[in-house]
Amino acid sequence: MMRSLGLIVALLWSGSAHAAQDRPAMPPVTDQFLLDQLELGEEIEGRADGDLNGDGDSDTVFVVSSPDERHLYVVLSYRGEVDIGHEPGGDFKLEPYALGPAELSIDKGVLTVRDLTGGTTALSATYRYRAVKIRERQRMRLIGLDAAVYSRSYAHDGDEMSWNVATGDTITSLLKVATSGEGGYDKLHTRKFRRPVRTIYMEETPGAEEELIGATKAK
Repeated sequence: MMRSLGLIVALLWSGSAHAAQDRPAMPPVTDQFLLDQLELGEEIEGRADGDLNGDGDSDTVFVVSSPDERHLYVVLSYRGEVDIGHEPGGDFKLEPYALGPAELSIDKGVLTVRDLTGGTTALSATYRYRAVKIRERQRMRLIGLDAAVYSRSYAHDGDEMSWNVATGDTITSLLKVATSGEGGYDKLHTRKFRRPVRTIYMEETPGAEEELIGATKAK
């Protein structure tokens, strides 16, 4: 998998660090720079740029994929009293066997990652993160996780979950194959409950399918 994110950040920092008051807003990391860090068999599956930490500079989110592994990285900008640069905000492994590139978006400081993996039976997962500052370090914190397992050919029933990690509020539903014969699902047995609130950083992101199974079995 890709060279150490620490190396990437060190290179980014060395190329941009100088007096913070003497510089305009930092431009996004270039595609070529990311490509230069790849190892044999890897590619950039997708990227998004935007302000995640509210400093007015572009932060970068990107997914590196190889035949059997996919990894998401976040690089956050920072402004110190005398310098500026980039630092790692978090990373985690996405599920393999993607049914298309992960959809990455940044809106009002929230990173949303939409991912679809599997085969005829698919796992749809949506992760939401927000940057927080812990002492002197910036980290990405999981604030929401939605997941669904279903048949793309409507061959069997499925389940779905929406979990607000920040509040603990959780909604689960059974996806019942529609009886109309035209395909589709009916949403049944919707249940709302609250899970214990806990802090989950990006590196600790739980498996979407495992959380879905646990939520649908919870009493």
